[in-house]
Amino acid sequence: MTITQLEYVIAVENHRNFVQAADSCFVTQPTLSMQIQKLEDELGVKIFDRSRQPVVTTQIGLEIIQQARITIAEFYKIKDAVNSGKHDVTGEVRLGVIPTIAPYLLPLFLANFLEKYPNVELKIKELTTDRIVHGLKNDDFDLGLIATPLQQPNIVEYPIYYEELVLYVSKENAIYQKKYALSEDINPKELWLLEEGHCLRSQIENLCELKRKSIGRNQFEYQAGSLETLRKMVERNQGITILPELATMDFDDERLKLIRHFKSPAPVREVSLVAHKNFAKLGILKALKECILAALPKELTVEKKRNIVEVA
Repeated sequence: MTITQLEYVIAVENHRNFVQAADSCFVTQPTLSMQIQKLEDELGVKIFDRSRQPVVTTQIGLEIIQQARITIAEFYKIKDAVNSGKHDVTGEVRLGVIPTIAPYLLPLFLANFLEKYPNVELKIKELTTDRIVHGLKNDDFDLGLIATPLQQPNIVEYPIYYEELVLYVSKENAIYQKKYALSEDINPKELWLLEEGHCLRSQIENLCELKRKSIGRNQFEYQAGSLETLRKMVERNQGITILPELATMDFDDERLKLIRHFKSPAPVREVSLVAHKNFAKLGILKALKECILAALPKELTVEKKRNIVEVA
């Protein structure tokens, strides 16, 4: 039994296809199939049912793969310990970032991180929280940069910063005349939200208790996919939206005039790096966290009263 064979069976489990699994491992399909066959012969069991498409993992195969994931993670911890001892930060890291963080945070630290750690190969995808967490559990991602707390089994959270959630209101809205607002001041029928699947939407629903309120049949028919769309809808079509603090850092004077804060203690969202509990490249995680903290505006690193809004 070899580490390579274990990596191959995990790849087949992830892709449910021998050709795609071989491509992901950068080997030919016959090579991958031969190594898995050797492992099955050695163990005396069938890990995969090849007669079905997509490939189906047998019951004993599921148990083997579960242990294989643990074994692989522990194996790479050895390499990580060596690199940490040599103060090296090297290797590939696959990072998933949610859309309400990516365009505002990545430009702040990414160039500096890549320059500081030239031996790190950083691969980034922008996806929703559910897809990132699924990827962490299935070894499609190493790390996620998302809003927390999640309270997900086997997922470890490393909080980085806390950003205030602020109201962005049109001049015609009643809240524009207020200095500070309460969630009760928000008329749900005037509120622009992201489409379902975005964690910021669920946070706003929790903050405003929207699920408890009668909001009318047509309130959520418009499916906004980005914070920039919501901002423009407020500016051109009136109404209200709620933005995370970092998304307002480059606002000009005119847009700053449309921001209203919640009454203290203001709601905040917690932003964290998250990883599967078996994640081994802790040196890279530490380096990422340090670079992000160094790049953040001081307003986000100052200790504040924390009224953290739940994600789910």
